[in-house]
Amino acid sequence: MNKKFPYRYRILIFLFFLTFITYLDRICISLAGVRIQSEFNLSNEKWGWVVGAFSLAYALFELPSGILGDRIGQRAVFIRIVTWWSLFTILTGLTNGLLSLIVVRFLFGIGESGAYPTSSAVISHWFPTTETSRGLSALFIGQNAGSALAPLIVIPIAIALGWRASFFVNGLIGLIWVVVCVLWFRNNPSEIKGISEEEKKYIETTRRFVTHQKYFPWKIALKSKSLRALVVAFFCTQWAQYFFVAWMPIYLQKGRHFTENEMKNIVFYFFAVGIAGVLSAGVLSDWIAKKRGLLFGRKLLGFLALSILTLSFLAAAVTSSNIIVVASLYVAQLCYSFIPVVFFSVCVDIGGDRVGTVTGIMNFFGQMGAFFLALTFGKIADLAHSFDTPMFIIAAVLFTGSLLWLLVDPTRKIDASELKTNQPLQPGSQFA
Repeated sequence: MNKKFPYRYRILIFLFFLTFITYLDRICISLAGVRIQSEFNLSNEKWGWVVGAFSLAYALFELPSGILGDRIGQRAVFIRIVTWWSLFTILTGLTNGLLSLIVVRFLFGIGESGAYPTSSAVISHWFPTTETSRGLSALFIGQNAGSALAPLIVIPIAIALGWRASFFVNGLIGLIWVVVCVLWFRNNPSEIKGISEEEKKYIETTRRFVTHQKYFPWKIALKSKSLRALVVAFFCTQWAQYFFVAWMPIYLQKGRHFTENEMKNIVFYFFAVGIAGVLSAGVLSDWIAKKRGLLFGRKLLGFLALSILTLSFLAAAVTSSNIIVVASLYVAQLCYSFIPVVFFSVCVDIGGDRVGTVTGIMNFFGQMGAFFLALTFGKIADLAHSFDTPMFIIAAVLFTGSLLWLLVDPTRKIDASELKTNQPLQPGSQFA
């Protein structure tokens, strides 16, 4: 292998910028949220429908996106979805009220829904099993980097040119990435000329991926206790994640009375903490998995992260000190940064060559959790005249997720060979 800089790490850089752009575009709306609410006269409950439209679309199209990537290849999916969501990022800046915001953000969510199942499938194509968590870490480092830099991009533009201009700039950045994808990216090491034969052989003999699969063993998947626990636990975790992305900037400004500039700095450092957490999570998860096995390695980190995350939300809910609130949020982010690495690693562990579909199933449930959080957070905050009450509810949901995580077994792979018949599932029976 090329020990100086393996080709697969160039793929990681490519995926890093994808997730960077994904979250730069995604968090843009919440950073401009107070300005948009003021201009369109939107209550917190109505704003919940704006941010909820994205998560609902994401949930509905997550699984089809994963299946599509498994069937036609990741490059083709990347080109389509990033072009789509970049255009609707730009169109967000042209909205004129509640209805147009909901429609455009729903369509934006359709595009972004394919980013993570497709990226996870790329990791399974390009990385050996023992490097899965580190490969996935690059995705989540990009996610946090995009979120951290977003306030430094969005808020100055919003102050100077208005909130609409920030969406125009972000959309153009996404379209530049598409050009790079068309010209350079390929699905497999065998399709790349610049990779060494040694590295190509190493990847192809140690990865879980084998070939694109047309069918998914739904009968086996639905019987898997581990998969059921995984997806419901992920549903719970996304109450925290979507609070960070969709509600935290508004919570800090309207609930804790920080200025827009103070919020910008808090959000920047908040997601910078996430980068440190993801760097630790990927290496630590793979190291423990090697030393103690997948079962212990994945379960330990996931349970500890969820448990401390729960306590962090409780601390933010009960205190009147803004210093404690910010500290609690930073601890929460550090803990949460372990969760996607571990959860997506389990998708690769049990999904194998159908990892895109497995990830799509998990993310469907996760985004439904985000959808419920989006709608309930604003409504409860309006009814209670306080942002603390919905924080208690998030803590309760996270506690439930920590218990469910204990039922997940990453060593039990979903395998179509376990079906009693050797015939492939027919297209009409896939959702039976």
